[in-house]
Amino acid sequence: MDLSHLDDQGRARMVDVSSKDRVRRTARASGTILMQEETLRLLREGLLKKGDAFAVARVAGIAAAKRTAELIPLCHNIRIDQVSVDLALREDGVSIDAAAVCTESTGIEMEALTAVAVAALTLYDMCKAVDRKMRIVDIHLVEKTKGGA
Repeated sequence: MDLSHLDDQGRARMVDVSSKDRVRRTARASGTILMQEETLRLLREGLLKKGDAFAVARVAGIAAAKRTAELIPLCHNIRIDQVSVDLALREDGVSIDAAAVCTESTGIEMEALTAVAVAALTLYDMCKAVDRKMRIVDIHLVEKTKGGA
């Protein structure tokens, strides 16, 4: 299997996408941050001393998606048309879902994944004073599309 980010000598390189058509592309990613019951209660009741953790995590995820090319060395700097980050309380933690859209010659999955990862890290930061046992798990690409509406 050939890896697109390696040249013939095995050196890392940025893939040339200049000949590819610009089309609408979407990606959805998700992940979870597992927490103790007391941490979930504080989140649910809005009692964290640092403020509205969901609002901060949502904005952090969106901002991170917009800076993905700065964080991932071989990622293309693409214009993002839309990013959303949704968070939902679960019985054992918080689920994080991100969706991103672009009209470009390369995909947007790294931006969606970055949004989930940074939103999770932000929740960790907001809650770490009360819960040092949190675990960020299962960050993965759910779906990506190319072309179409």
